Amino acid sequence: MKNVIEVNGVSIRYITGDFKNIGLKEYVIRRLTGRYHVKEFWADKDITFSLDSGDMLSIIGSNGAGKSTLLKAVSGIMIPTEGSVTTNGKIAALLELTSGFDADLTVRENTYLRGAMLGYTREFMDEKYEDIIAFAELGEFQDHTFKQLSSGMKSRLAFSIACLVNPDILILDEVLSVGDGAFRKKSGNKMKEILASGVTGILVSHSIEQIRELSNKILWLDHGRQVTFTEDVQTCCDAYEEFMNTKKAPKSDEQIREMAEAFQRRKLEQKGKKHQQQVKQVEAYIREGNQPAVDAALAILRENRPDLLAENVTGNTKG
Repeated sequence: MKNVIEVNGVSIRYITGDFKNIGLKEYVIRRLTGRYHVKEFWADKDITFSLDSGDMLSIIGSNGAGKSTLLKAVSGIMIPTEGSVTTNGKIAALLELTSGFDADLTVRENTYLRGAMLGYTREFMDEKYEDIIAFAELGEFQDHTFKQLSSGMKSRLAFSIACLVNPDILILDEVLSVGDGAFRKKSGNKMKEILASGVTGILVSHSIEQIRELSNKILWLDHGRQVTFTEDVQTCCDAYEEFMNTKKAPKSDEQIREMAEAFQRRKLEQKGKKHQQQVKQVEAYIREGNQPAVDAALAILRENRPDLLAENVTGNTKG
């Protein structure tokens, strides 16, 4: 089976110099005298992974890890300095949500504009238009200019267009966090539906909960270096949450497992402390003895130990 996406040894280098500051004449003089210097910065170094149809890869890493740069290489916006990227299928990439829109055109006009940029025909967009607007919840704003929309509305429209057309590969950079809680939930459900249809997805997100729920593969980057590429999403997410606490990146699979175990221990300790505090609260409420205090104690039990209340009710019934 041919991979939908194959990334082999990809490295991406930025070169910076002082040309803009010194001007053409000084640039030529410095080049001739050997005094012109450039700096190299490797945003990504030797990244390798492959994805099949229906895979959802989440890329994690702190700011500056090289996540967005790698997405640009996969989507074809950038050419790697070293290595290769091979994709099979039509790509829809949401890297900068509001890019490609015209501020002075209406929502309707921008929807067709973005569709054309993605390579879709007018007939196809006619068929999909109502669904796109309904999903973006912009029915009352179709004839408003794009610049009149809030940032959340703009993001919803971009996400809706990308998801309701038919790409083979969907690349998302921090876009499932747009909108309010209800829209974020709807976006997540839509992504599950898309993946079930066989679309291959790549997601960059700072929401570990979202990554745990949606991903079957995960790529961890740190300062452009590939920490790991794995199908063990839960262990990797546990280790990454420990990394966010300690700021110490692992250097081997063994260290990843150790960090995941440390996170689980810390989680249990925090849970134990929380339970102890709740027990003390319940005891204090009971000692007060008045009805509001008893109600507060019962509320804590209902939230954390409903089994105790159920046993008490059963016992009373039997008595």
